[in-house]
Amino acid sequence: MSTPLLLRGGTLVDPKAGTVRTGDLFIRNGRIETPPATPPGDTQLVDAKGLTVVPGLIDIHVHLREPGNEQAETIETGCRAAARGGFTTVVAMPNTQPPLDTPKLVAQVIATAEKLGLARVIPSACITYNRAGERLADLPALRKAGALVFTDDGTAVPSQELMLRAMQTARDLGVPIMEHAQDPDLGRGGVMHDGRFSEHWKLPGIPSASEFRIVERDIALARQTGCALHIQHVSARESVDLIREARRKGYPVSGELTPHHLALTEADVQPDNASFKMNPPLRSQADQEALAEAVIEGTLQAFATDHAPHTAAAKARGFLTAPFGIIGLETAVGITYTRLVATRRMNLLAWTQRWTTGPAAILGLPTPSLAPGSPADIALLDLSSNWKVDAATSASKSRNTPFDGCTFTGRSVCTIFSGNVVWSDPGLAGRLAQVAR
Repeated sequence: MSTPLLLRGGTLVDPKAGTVRTGDLFIRNGRIETPPATPPGDTQLVDAKGLTVVPGLIDIHVHLREPGNEQAETIETGCRAAARGGFTTVVAMPNTQPPLDTPKLVAQVIATAEKLGLARVIPSACITYNRAGERLADLPALRKAGALVFTDDGTAVPSQELMLRAMQTARDLGVPIMEHAQDPDLGRGGVMHDGRFSEHWKLPGIPSASEFRIVERDIALARQTGCALHIQHVSARESVDLIREARRKGYPVSGELTPHHLALTEADVQPDNASFKMNPPLRSQADQEALAEAVIEGTLQAFATDHAPHTAAAKARGFLTAPFGIIGLETAVGITYTRLVATRRMNLLAWTQRWTTGPAAILGLPTPSLAPGSPADIALLDLSSNWKVDAATSASKSRNTPFDGCTFTGRSVCTIFSGNVVWSDPGLAGRLAQVAR
C-alpha cells in the first residue's frame, strides 16, 4: 500500500466538474478521498501553494519503439519521459518492429508497462497485418488482448473498401479507428510542406491535399458506418474545416493537435537540422492559426504529442533521408500552455480538458476528475515559472527535438500514478514534510 498524500493549498482544476478552486487533495490507497480533519500519522504533506493540480494527463499518440527499436526508446524510458511530462496514461502506436498486429504482442506491451508501474500504457493495434494496407488484422482478437484503438499510424489505409470493412468491424467492437491521414499517391518522397519554403530550399514537398483528401474519404465512411473516427496530428486548415462540419452534423469524428504544429510553421524549418522533419510536416502560418482556433473552440478536442524518438545517428542522415518525427512528452505542457493560456487565448480549464477529458472521451475511458473516489492519477504543474529545454537531460533515450534551448512557461513538477509518486522535480523536496505521529 502506498503512503497517504496530502496536497495542501493547490489550485485544483477538475475538468469533469468544470471547476477551478484553491484547496487540498488527499490521496490514499490509490484513490482520491475527502481530506480528513486529522491526516494519518504516516501522511506525506506536499505544499502545493502556487502549483496547479490536475488529473494525470493523457497522451493518445506516443511511439515507445519497443519491440524492435529499443536503441531509440523503450517502454521504460518512454514512460519515464511521460511521467516527467505529467502524463499518467499514454497510447502506444503499433508501428514497432514487428508491428503490434498479434494479440501476443499487444499483451506483451501491457504486461511490460504494468510491471514498471510508471504510467498506464494502452496499446493501439494495427488495422492491417504488418501495416501493409492489404489484409485486415484480426481486430476482435486484438481487442480481446487489450487494444483500445486500431490504427496503421505512419501510413494511411490506402483502400477505401478495406477501410470500410475495418470501420464496420471496429464499430461492432466499440473501438475507434485512428487514421494517419496521408494519401500515399500524393507527396510521395516529400520531406516538408509543399509551398514557397520547400521551393526555396529545393526540397520535395508534401501537399496539404495529401491529408485532407483522406480526411474527406474517411469522414464519409464514418458517416456510413457509424464508426468513431479520430484524425491523428491534424496539420491542414482544410482538414479542420472538414472535421468541424462533420462534428456539426453529429458524425462520430474527432481530431488532435500536436504541440509542434501549434508552435512552428514551414518558415521555421532548418534544412540542416532533421529535428524539424516530421510527418505531417510543419505547414503555413494560415494552417497554424486554423489549428489553434480549432483546439480553442473544441473542434479538435485533444492535444497529443506524437512523441517519436529516433537515435542521433538516424537523424544525422540529413533532411532527405532521416526519419520523420520528434520527441515531445516533456515539452508538451510548456509549449501548449505558453502558446495558448499564457497568451490568454484559451482558459486554464479548457486547456486542461484537451489533455484529459478530451482524450478520455475519444478512448472511451472514464472521465478524469479530482472528485473523491476517482483514481489518484495526478499531475502537479508549475504554470508560473519559465524554464529552458535541455534535450541532453531528457528522460527519453532520444534527443530529437527542434525546441532544444527554447524557453517556455509551465511544466510538470510531480506526477502521481495510482497513488504513487513516480516522478518529482528535485526542487519540490523543500515542499515535502511528514505528518508527526
